[in-house]
Amino acid sequence: MVIFIYAFTTDAQTFSFPLPGVTLHWFALAATRSDLFDALGLSLQVAVGATLLALVLGTMAALAVANSRFFGREAVSFLVVLPIALPGIVTGIALRSSLGLMNIPFSVWTIVVGHATFCIVTVYNNVIAR
Repeated sequence: MVIFIYAFTTDAQTFSFPLPGVTLHWFALAATRSDLFDALGLSLQVAVGATLLALVLGTMAALAVANSRFFGREAVSFLVVLPIALPGIVTGIALRSSLGLMNIPFSVWTIVVGHATFCIVTVYNNVIAR
């Protein structure tokens, strides 16, 4: 809330309250930056890709675990749910290290896979519950 309030201040160097003045100048300045829109476009691409990947893989894993009995069923369930128990930074560092060791170049697809690992858990749990 504080950051939102200070987005409207006229003085970018002074953090005092009450605000020295109110302006929309910073929003107009941000709207002229192409890198801001590039970042927004990348975020949307990653969001759509991670969502689609998580929907497919999470649903398939949940249906396999719920509808069949096989050796290692509990291990599969544990591995799918594991990102809930691990802090995100630990999973992120592990994924980055693994991709680096396998000499996989970093790209939009590696970002999608990284984000999908967190999204799969949500899809899996919802499908299992149903």
